[in-house]
Amino acid sequence: MNTAMPVQQHGLSFGGFVFGAFLLVLVSITGLKLIPAYIQNARINAVFAEIVRDPNMDKASPRDIRNSFDKRASIDAITAIKADEIEISSDGGHLELSASYSVKVPLFSNVSIMLEFNPSSDK
Repeated sequence: MNTAMPVQQHGLSFGGFVFGAFLLVLVSITGLKLIPAYIQNARINAVFAEIVRDPNMDKASPRDIRNSFDKRASIDAITAIKADEIEISSDGGHLELSASYSVKVPLFSNVSIMLEFNPSSDK
């Protein structure tokens, strides 16, 4: 005669499944809304690097550098910053570009996330 106690089953309840699915959807939607801001920042960094690597820009005036950024930004569809917001410095003949900007990403209703970026050519 087998007198073993029945073992209770373990698993995910329906309520646990719904809660987990809700969290997964919430994280996914948040991530999908934030990705464009990070892609825009990567494009700005790439444009800064292209300008710094361009041998014609080493001795160029700040106006020429800003015009070059405007042209490249229009090609890459950069809308987060304007050429006037770029800080241009020259350290020993080495051109350095930087900027500081923030992006407000609306999530839902009155909830938003503020992201701050500091792209630079020296990274």
